[in-house]
Amino acid sequence: MVEMQVYGLAVENDTEAPVLVLKNEELGMVLPIWIGAMEAMAISMVLNEVSFPRPMTHDLLLNTIATFGGEVVSVDIVDIEQGTFYAEIMVQREEGMMAIDARPSDAVAIAVRADCPVRVSQKVLDIAGTRDTEENITSKSKWDDELEELSPEDCKYKM
Repeated sequence: MVEMQVYGLAVENDTEAPVLVLKNEELGMVLPIWIGAMEAMAISMVLNEVSFPRPMTHDLLLNTIATFGGEVVSVDIVDIEQGTFYAEIMVQREEGMMAIDARPSDAVAIAVRADCPVRVSQKVLDIAGTRDTEENITSKSKWDDELEELSPEDCKYKM
């Protein structure tokens, strides 16, 4: 497994679909993963330190894991088949390590909250990874602009 950093979120130019960008500086590798708008917003809120008075869905899951004696120790993107990524949330419990199947977008939303590593299998990097160049990273400004306008009251009933 290769540890990757959550570099940020970008927007694909043609479709304006959100793209999660994972990066390993040492290897010069980037892994783009197309995700949904709600998951992108959930990740963006943490990256941009936007707080809410009540737990959001990913906070709730993290709190539930802790309540039942678990600790999220990593998020692993383990496979890719026909363009679909597969991830596992690795949870340490007294009984041992557990792997919880998850979409990568939800898993990363948990990882940024738990402040734990995001790891990617070599197979996934070989298939979907790319060399780090400026052309591979599109602008994050759309998400930054949306977050600046966001307040907890705006999301009270929408999210």
